[in-house]
Amino acid sequence: MAKSIYVADDELHIRNLIQTFLANEGYEVRTFADGDSLFQAFCERCPDLIILDIMMPGTDGLSLCARIRGESRVPIMIVSAKDSPLDRVTGITLGSDDYMVKPFLPLELVARVKALFRRAEYSRTEAPTAFRCGNLLLEQGARTITVGGEAFSVTPTEFDFLSYLLERAGQAVSKQELMREIWKLPDYELDTRVADDLVKRLRRKLKEAGCSASVKTVWGFGFRLEGGKEGET
Repeated sequence: MAKSIYVADDELHIRNLIQTFLANEGYEVRTFADGDSLFQAFCERCPDLIILDIMMPGTDGLSLCARIRGESRVPIMIVSAKDSPLDRVTGITLGSDDYMVKPFLPLELVARVKALFRRAEYSRTEAPTAFRCGNLLLEQGARTITVGGEAFSVTPTEFDFLSYLLERAGQAVSKQELMREIWKLPDYELDTRVADDLVKRLRRKLKEAGCSASVKTVWGFGFRLEGGKEGET
């Protein structure tokens, strides 16, 4: 069965371009001229992936991203002309799994979509395994995380990122390795700012949840997950 993708963008030629290239890859694509129409369709049937522009009539893409993320773990990609570091950080913070800047190469968008699906497929085929670090518990099979026994909400990318670090708890992992293994991007596509943005968001969420585990920066290299005694942050 073909994977379904919803696309919201107020520019007709962008919608047609995305739909043409993704449909040629065998995906079932529905396009919407605004975010509110996409959200209505999402409420009726959740797709396998969502692509959002930021600046649209009605509900903007960032607000819509946060709203969808509050209800679903469906992968979300933002495609926008806004390219400031703040825009990227905001998009990742609100729960998007990828951020692509206009103008873009259609083949690059297709590659990124495939990377998101590969990561989702990899996660589904992983054997049920549980990892603990401090009071953080991750169960790969159920794709759930708890902190001190309480449910901890994460995006699909955040889950895969924590899972990768938990399997290597105490070890330093380079940003380049994380980009290749988590985002499934080739070397020429690596943008380590995406990993930096995700870590900033995770640190805030873990601290607010009272998690004793923490993501430490290994300067000039990458990150390392360290635990602590339960109750410590």
